[in-house]
Parts: sequence; C-alpha cells; structure tokens
Amino acid sequence: MTDSVEQQRLSDLERLRRARDRMDREYAQPLDVEALARGAHMSAGHFSRRFKEAYGESPYSYLMTRRIERAMALLRCGDLSVTEICFEVGCSSLGTFTTRFTELVGMPPGAYRRESTGLGAGLPACVYKQVSRPIRNREAAPASHG
Repeated sequence: MTDSVEQQRLSDLERLRRARDRMDREYAQPLDVEALARGAHMSAGHFSRRFKEAYGESPYSYLMTRRIERAMALLRCGDLSVTEICFEVGCSSLGTFTTRFTELVGMPPGAYRRESTGLGAGLPACVYKQVSRPIRNREAAPASHG
C-alpha cells in the first residue's frame, strides 16, 4: 500500500470512529446515515460501506443496538411506558422499535420488563451491563444438533 493510500485509510478510520462515538453519545437524537456521512465528509454510500468494513455492521444497525441497550436499562429500572421509552431512546416508530428489540433481545420489550425485574441484583453495574448486552443474530451461538 502506498503512503497516501494508507494515510487516506487511517483518515477514514478516524472519521468513522468519530461518527461511531457520536452515535454512542447522541443515540437519542434523530441521526441518519446521511447526516453521519456528512459529518465524516463522505457520501452516504461510501460511509456505510466503510463503517461496515470497520465495525462489522451497518451504521443503522450499530445505532439501533445502542438505542436498544439504553431501552433495556430504562425497562429494568424506569417507570416509563414502552412507548415513552421508544421515543426517549430516539426511535420514531414503536413498531420498528419493538421488532428490533425482539430481534436483539429475544423477547418483546414488555416481556423483557417483566422478566428482568430484580435481575442483576447484587451485580456491579459494569458486570451487569456486559452480561445483559443484546446479542445480535450473527453473534448468537449456532444451535447444536445433538
């Protein structure tokens, strides 16, 4: 690889990391790929391709995972309704939120709230956050066939 190509690659990675950090901080804001790409000085298509190469998932999928993680915390310890939580974490559609939550967590938000009551009691927050993190479909262990 030439020096200029390598410098461009490193520059792209730095801008992608800043975009990812922005998603981590501003997950509840109305972020879309076009706005994130503009902030990274890339076209939306180039940004999406480079983000997926760097992080293994699309920007949209990454952002939705951050939103679902926050929703899980609010469902465990908050008094907000599922609809209120949906909007609180930056989702604009209850249907999309519920579908994505169910895909990542394995159950709908209401069921998660019922089953998670008291879950993690006595665990340090940093440990509970790690063990309760949503598992994307591609990360789930394949089922063994006995």
